Amino acid sequence: MAAGLLEEELRRAAAILDPVPHDLRQLAVEAFALRDLDARIAELTFDSLVDALPVRGATDTPRMLTFQAGELTVDVEVTGDGLMGQVLPPQPARIEVLAGPRRQGPALTADALGRFTGDAPPAGPFALRLRAGAEIVVTEWLRA
Repeated sequence: MAAGLLEEELRRAAAILDPVPHDLRQLAVEAFALRDLDARIAELTFDSLVDALPVRGATDTPRMLTFQAGELTVDVEVTGDGLMGQVLPPQPARIEVLAGPRRQGPALTADALGRFTGDAPPAGPFALRLRAGAEIVVTEWLRA
């Protein structure tokens, strides 16, 4: 039996014996729809959960995150009350908090100094999509 025929037989058997759950297939389709082909990925360069020294006796400290995409930096503070941050160099921007395959809550707006706030803390995996002028930047995905 040729390798191509064997592979096709195995695919058919897997589809019958171990089909992909409908919910998982739908999530995959929705996540694919969220992709921005022209977006640059902002790499996580600082995470206070990993990079900061713990403060003795401190509880419920905010999580500090820094993302970098070329010359663009995004500093974000995540607390139980929401998030706040700044886009550097300072500039107006529209920020969407992505939660799984969907946007979480209304889009946030950075002012002329690049500052933004959101009242809803991210729950579960999240990422940020920034639109500053014609540029689109998407951060790495993190768990809140």
